[in-house]
Amino acid sequence: MKIFLDTASLKEIKEAAALGVVDGVTTNPTLLAKESGDPEAILVEICNTVDGPVSAEVLATAAEGMIRDGRHVASLHKNIVIKIPCIAEGLKATKVLAGEGHRVNMTLIFSPIQALLAAKSGASFVSPFVGRLDDISTPGMELVADIVQIFDNYDYDCEVLAASLRHPMHVVEAAKIGAHIGTMPYSVFTGLLKHPLTDSGLKRFLEDWEKAKKELGSQARN
Repeated sequence: MKIFLDTASLKEIKEAAALGVVDGVTTNPTLLAKESGDPEAILVEICNTVDGPVSAEVLATAAEGMIRDGRHVASLHKNIVIKIPCIAEGLKATKVLAGEGHRVNMTLIFSPIQALLAAKSGASFVSPFVGRLDDISTPGMELVADIVQIFDNYDYDCEVLAASLRHPMHVVEAAKIGAHIGTMPYSVFTGLLKHPLTDSGLKRFLEDWEKAKKELGSQARN
């Protein structure tokens, strides 16, 4: 499964990218608004940091405006993926933009049929929001499983991007289900590597090594 970061923080992206396991980035207007500086310049810098898909969302809600916004953000960098909400106007815009060769990430997916329509319109990615469904006592990961099954049934050339992943177990579940991509905040990403037995094991190894060095030094002096 590919791992994307769901952030617009260049500091977080650079630190995570240095580990060599980040495949892309997803942003949205809320995330970009948290950062200081020109949003477009930030998007370009993100693209220069992570050589993979970087989702940038349109702000218009009518198809004509989405197409205009989509063409503009796509012109900023070759890695930009146009992020469009899954509404009727979004389907219209996706059909046009995909027809022009642009990659589209259809976002705010909350049902399997929305994902199917997005794939049929030409989207390259669909983003089911797991955590937001969990928040209203609906099993979000079941949505991911349903979409993966539907896409497998019909061999759609569209990747399932599990979004709104709130904790490491969400990432594990998405990978087991077969989601192509999981996108997550930096705090969740850093949590993937943590395990108390790893920490305690490393501590024990280092303590044993220091003890062995002291014993060798004592023997040499004698």
